[in-house]
Amino acid sequence: MSTVRIVEVSKQLPKHSRQTSDILPFVDLWLSGQEDRFRRKVIKIFEGAGVDCRYGIMDIEEVFTATSFEEKNTIYVREVKSLGEQVLRKSLTKANWQPDSLDYIITVSCTGIMIPSLDAYLVNSLSLRQDIVRLPVTEMGCAAGVSGLIYAANFLRSNPGKRAAIIAVESPTATFQLDDFSMANMVSAAIFGDGAACVLLSSVGEDQGPEIVGEEMYHFKDATHLMGFDLTNTGLKMILDPAVPEVIANHFPNIVHPFLKRLGSNIEKVDHLIFHPGGKKIVQTVEELFGKLGKDIDDTRQVLKDYGNMSSVTVLYVLERFLEKEITREEQGLILSFGPGFSAQRVLLEW
Repeated sequence: MSTVRIVEVSKQLPKHSRQTSDILPFVDLWLSGQEDRFRRKVIKIFEGAGVDCRYGIMDIEEVFTATSFEEKNTIYVREVKSLGEQVLRKSLTKANWQPDSLDYIITVSCTGIMIPSLDAYLVNSLSLRQDIVRLPVTEMGCAAGVSGLIYAANFLRSNPGKRAAIIAVESPTATFQLDDFSMANMVSAAIFGDGAACVLLSSVGEDQGPEIVGEEMYHFKDATHLMGFDLTNTGLKMILDPAVPEVIANHFPNIVHPFLKRLGSNIEKVDHLIFHPGGKKIVQTVEELFGKLGKDIDDTRQVLKDYGNMSSVTVLYVLERFLEKEITREEQGLILSFGPGFSAQRVLLEW
């Protein structure tokens, strides 16, 4: 079996950005027809979300303008193609790889609909090989960035001397519902932002980077109601159950400890936590669980603060921070993300 390494991680930010403090007047205006108490509560949610800044494929005025699903999805398709191409080019340049050295391309997104999927356009725009293997990952939400790592690791492990790229591009702002005053829409509006990331992986002997020691998915039974989208005439409407942090906490020991044990490791041996910042409450929940073990998730909190939750992309921004650090040989990192299904995806790295 081949050794699989993560060679490069790059990020690409959309062209628009706003501080949360600049967004609040728009939120206030949007909720002007609602009760004062409700309005104050929503403003508090935005202020307390742990997100200072976020990026978007649309300017804030456009986000708060009533448009059809078709109009928003058209912007999504245009911008996803642009961001996807930019971030893949950036990664290939940083790794000094030629586009035609890629054997496998995985594209990840759940915040819009496009057929053919993004990977087909990238084959053309970067002149990728005609025999490249394509895999679009479209309906796994926040967990899908790590799902992409799992699929790539499996492909590369069974195919020595090959290279793979994962390109994740998400625009939760394209799913924002102007006429939905549910708590799920309020909370998601407060925590989500847009972004793109690319991860290059390899089973070529001389390529360098942390090794993927093992990877697994964990599926929560009878939990499909916890998170997802309803497809409505106005677009993708967020489903977000407030019980999510509690459910994660209850399953946490089963998610982490048996997985590490199967790989001959344990939580004491894990030096770095590369955790998806789903939102402030989930970050706090995981911090309480890990804090007792003397671990911190400062990088996770910082990514949430600087960019918001960008769905599948976010954990890859956290991963990029770790690839830029000076990490000692044989130190381990645990990548962990959660998403609709409900599921948890785990990858163990070793430097």
